[in-house]
Amino acid sequence: MQYESPRRLGWFWITLKSNRVPTVGHVLRGRRQRRRLSQLELACEAQISTRHLTFIETGRARPSREMLLHLSEQLDEPIRERNVMLVAAAPAPVK
Repeated sequence: MQYESPRRLGWFWITLKSNRVPTVGHVLRGRRQRRRLSQLELACEAQISTRHLTFIETGRARPSREMLLHLSEQLDEPIRERNVMLVAAAPAPVK
């Protein structure tokens, strides 16, 4: 199996041959860890339960647009980065 060199997309790396698209949970976890916040710290700042934040990060919960914007505000994300998270959370377009 041959692997192509990874290409940088946002803060994470993907390979062109893999069909994996980063989920909103992966994006959120990476941004939280980049800010050196624990799940408990972010959950307290956002006034949500740590369980809900865990479920969002693992993909067991599908956050609303408002929840994603609220979490992005708590992480002090610029608008461009907020849009990346919203795109990751959106369902696939219909062809």
